Amino acid sequence: MFSAFFITRPKFALVISLLLIIAGLISLNSLPVAQFPEIAPPQVQVQAKYPGANAEVLEETVATPIEAQINGVDDMLYMSSTSSNDGSYNLTISFAVGTDPDQAAINVQNRVALATSVLPQEVVRQGVTTKKQSSNMLLVINLFAEDGRYDELYLSNYASLNIQDQLARINGVGNVAQFAAQDYGMRIWLDPNRLMALGLTSDDVVQAIQNQNIQASVGTIGAPPILNDQQQFQYTLRAQGRLKTVEEFGNIIIRS
Repeated sequence: MFSAFFITRPKFALVISLLLIIAGLISLNSLPVAQFPEIAPPQVQVQAKYPGANAEVLEETVATPIEAQINGVDDMLYMSSTSSNDGSYNLTISFAVGTDPDQAAINVQNRVALATSVLPQEVVRQGVTTKKQSSNMLLVINLFAEDGRYDELYLSNYASLNIQDQLARINGVGNVAQFAAQDYGMRIWLDPNRLMALGLTSDDVVQAIQNQNIQASVGTIGAPPILNDQQQFQYTLRAQGRLKTVEEFGNIIIRS
């Protein structure tokens, strides 16, 4: 047997063992060592919003054009997507281990730009985002007041102003998101019977809100060039910007 050769020659077996140990010690310094080795494939996520669309419409108008362009991007392993009835679309692309995540995000962004021309205008207006981040959560932080002094609205606003941006700037953090974030907003309910009687549609209301709820630059008075040199002061004009109260939204003119 093969083992009997070394059993009957212990000195030869000892020399072979010493040679293996010496070879291992010599090659120890040349082995690659990393504090955080890449053991999981890097991922890039593409997110889009289509307000008012269900999952089927979202798949036909948003998911299909984007995935058709992204399919086959360099070093891609596979991709998976979800289309929800709330109008949200999320696509996760996984790449081979060792792929530069920054370059992968750039390649995906270039492919998404090719599909922008065939996406619905509302989706383009909402924005299609591309981020290099994993779909797995690394850490969950709970924020609460021990004595109950602050309510959920205050804590949500405090986290948005003082915590979320600080965590997002940490090296290696792909994204920081709030669950059930209570952002300020204005919700408008429409009376379909009233709209029909006035000959209006929901698109007319949306267009009126977008046109009148803006932050515009008005200009200045006394800015050069001027007709004479007697102008000594320059005034910057300011107009009412975005609407804030219910009364201001109620005064929007839909059709004159």
